[in-house]
Amino acid sequence: MSETPIIRAMTRTEVDQLVDWAALEGWNPGLRDADIFWLTDPDAFIAAEFEGELIGGGAIAAYGDGFGFLGFFIVRPEYRGRGFGRKLWRELRERLAARLRPDATSGLDGVFAMQPHYARDGFVFSHRDIRFRVELSRAPEQQDEDAQPDLLVPLEQIPVDEILDYDRRCFPAPRERFLRAWIRQPGGYAFGYHQNGDLRGFGVARRCREGYKIGPLFADNGKIADALLRKLIQSVAVGPIFLDVPENNPAAVELAHAHQMVEVFGCARMHEGPTPQVDHSRIFGVTTFEFG
Repeated sequence: MSETPIIRAMTRTEVDQLVDWAALEGWNPGLRDADIFWLTDPDAFIAAEFEGELIGGGAIAAYGDGFGFLGFFIVRPEYRGRGFGRKLWRELRERLAARLRPDATSGLDGVFAMQPHYARDGFVFSHRDIRFRVELSRAPEQQDEDAQPDLLVPLEQIPVDEILDYDRRCFPAPRERFLRAWIRQPGGYAFGYHQNGDLRGFGVARRCREGYKIGPLFADNGKIADALLRKLIQSVAVGPIFLDVPENNPAAVELAHAHQMVEVFGCARMHEGPTPQVDHSRIFGVTTFEFG
């Protein structure tokens, strides 16, 4: 009997299975991730089927035709080591390439053990994204007076065009549909730092299987990032809290340490194609390992 899986589009119900598998892998997905990812790009989800059973899957999100992101790449443990993952991976890459123009960039956050595998396929290492965790045993201490906490406002009160413009400095492509849903998700919190009519940073906290993840956390500088982080932590009020920090922004790593966060996980951010043009100094927390 052939050991070749059937690669096909994934159904909405199967996306929920994929998210459940992600939870079993320890990835701690958000409670609304499946809904938002499907709303953003239902064509992104690809299934691997063998003998009538779903055995794996992945996501190939396309943000226009210039940037794509590979994530949610999972093969069920009992089917690993049989070549299914390699077949699925090749299909994911080919299908994403077909959705993008030839000079586009593709990105991924891969576990460190898989970094050589991705490098052989042309992905170039950019930096590590480190997941930090902190328990909420006490409220954050008073923030620096220079941060002016009165400038922190719910993100829904800020014109969406300002949010999109700021996000575009930190993400390689426009993603309006995604952001509109992400910042308004049920059970979440979202704040912007608005000063003299300008948005100088914003952050989102979303409910996950365990605690909350904060992401994105984008800001002009460390003081503003700290003010946003404290506001989000105070709003959540229950723990644990997770923040995925890009190691190529030293100020972001310093912020995590200042809040006594502990490193618990990490991924290698890698790209195929032209290097994305983003302002790394403003990225204090990435949005999501699964969808970019």
